[in-house]
This record gives sequence, C-alpha cells and structure tokens, in this order.
Amino acid sequence: MQVMSNQPIKFYTWNTPNGRKISVALEEMGLPYVVEPVNIMRGEQHHPDFLAISPNNKIPAIVDPDGPEGQPISVFESGAILLYLGEKTGKFLPAGLRARIPVLEWLMWQMGGFGPMPGQVHHFAALTAEEDRRYGFKRFSDETRRLYGVLDRRLDGRAFVAGELSVADFAILGWAWRHERHKVDLADYPNVKRWYDAMFGRPGVQRGFAAKLD
Repeated sequence: MQVMSNQPIKFYTWNTPNGRKISVALEEMGLPYVVEPVNIMRGEQHHPDFLAISPNNKIPAIVDPDGPEGQPISVFESGAILLYLGEKTGKFLPAGLRARIPVLEWLMWQMGGFGPMPGQVHHFAALTAEEDRRYGFKRFSDETRRLYGVLDRRLDGRAFVAGELSVADFAILGWAWRHERHKVDLADYPNVKRWYDAMFGRPGVQRGFAAKLD
C-alpha cells in the first residue's frame, strides 16, 4: 500500500456498468476524484488524447497524479483499475495470496463472462428486425441467465463473492445493476437479490451510483 496524497484521480468514464464499477470503488475507498466524461455516443473515446490513456479506445480509464513512487500513472481496463486501486489503498483486496485468489477468480469471472454476455443481450434486445434479433438474443440471454445462476450458487451462505467485501463485488455489481435490461428478475435468484440489496444499502455504493458520469 502506498502513501496517498489529496490529489484527485482523473476518472475518464461514461454512465455504463464498467464506469459504475469504478465510481463505486472510488467512493468505497474514500479516494478523491474528478470525473472527465467521455461521450461514447459521440465517439469521444476515439480522440487521440484519450487513446494515449486507453489504447483500446474503451472507458473507463484513470490517471492518478500520485502513482507508484509518487509519479503519475494511467490505467485502463476496469478490472486492472480495480486491482490498482485495491493495491493503492490496501482496501477490498486481501494481502495474503490464499485470500486474494477468490477475489481474482470472481473478478476474472465478471470480466470474461458477466459483462460480455449481458452486453450482447443489450445489443440484440435493441434490434427491431426479428430475423436479426431472434438467434443472438436467445443465445446470449441463455448464457446470461446461466451466469446469474452461477452467481446465485456462489452466494448461497455467503455475504460476498470472495469472503470479505472486495473489488470483485464492485465489478459484478456494475453489471447486476442492469439486470432489468438483461430481462432478468432477481426474484429468480434469491441469493443474488439478497447480495444486491445489501450492496445498495451501503452509503459508498449509493454515492458511487449517484455520481454524475455523463
């Protein structure tokens, strides 16, 4: 864990699930930050200045003026940002390898599945031509529901996905927040609903979702 200053982190984002992961983490960790909106509807993610920070042209990204050794650092990809912030603050990321492993597992689970798959549901649900919509929507809806089931089983008897509250919970919450858009009723996944309601009962999470990102 590094010594932190009061210099705010520049947070480049838009109002998306991946952006909300980071706003929640910043609030829960008590880090000062300023939002630098990147309007992805207008293609601002392709501007050269943003490309220098995020080579994949995707939000979110951060610039921390007080990075390692006190030097500025930029970080892109929401999972990498969460790990960086956890390392920086020593919060929501266990120090011991054994305790850290489930956090990494469930963070990677979110990054590899519970994000890309619901994202495809968003895409196909928005199509108006039924012949374009039918196959993709069913395929990705089925996989999204399977992933909700995986999460529900994991949360059976657990308050959080990886032991103590961690960056993995923040990552997953960013996408579970859009469950209605996924055409998922959380009543079908009672353990997920319990966890979801408990997470949204936290003041830091509430502040993270109230933050204006666009």
